[in-house]
Amino acid sequence: MKQIISTKDAPGAIGPYSQAVLAGNMLYTSGQIAIDPQSGELILDDIKTETHKVMQNLKAVLAAANMNFSNVVKTSIFLATMDDFAEVNEVYASYFESDFPARETVEVSQLPKDVNVEISMIAMK
Repeated sequence: MKQIISTKDAPGAIGPYSQAVLAGNMLYTSGQIAIDPQSGELILDDIKTETHKVMQNLKAVLAAANMNFSNVVKTSIFLATMDDFAEVNEVYASYFESDFPARETVEVSQLPKDVNVEISMIAMK
């Protein structure tokens, strides 16, 4: 069974995709960027603030599926530059208590809306 997950507490989709899809007990989130869901504005003050907003958006999507970061089994982090890796990693780590998910972090040539970081997750109930 496939269920579309959507919440107003995270930015709405800006294309033909869903915020997340729950398939059985597995949740697949779309990549989140640092858009404030209430104002629609990008939060690009600095990489730490930007990463916190991305993680808060993911937290909202997880909550809409009755999950939290302890349910996450895999993440994908996309960076505009690996020079931001240490700061993004520091913020990312602060959202997990233990049993960290599997992850890859890759540098890409460009991200949507020219942001510096995008993160997607797979979680399991």
